[in-house]
Amino acid sequence: MVSYKKLWKLLIDKDMKKQDLMAVTGLSTATVQKLNKGENVQTDVLVRICNALKCNVSDIMDIIPDVKKGE
Repeated sequence: MVSYKKLWKLLIDKDMKKQDLMAVTGLSTATVQKLNKGENVQTDVLVRICNALKCNVSDIMDIIPDVKKGE
């Protein structure tokens, strides 16, 4: 599972809204919705976000291991 909570916090720290992110990266509404839901997005999307925000992938997302029942 992927979490983009770091991205949303970074936007707050930079005083940006999701619409601002869309404007500087060219992301579609559908892609931002995928990020909101923690769904997978293409690597080039992550690169565009990182380039626009001048950060690394680890600054905008976390990979959360899946926990299986019984483990």
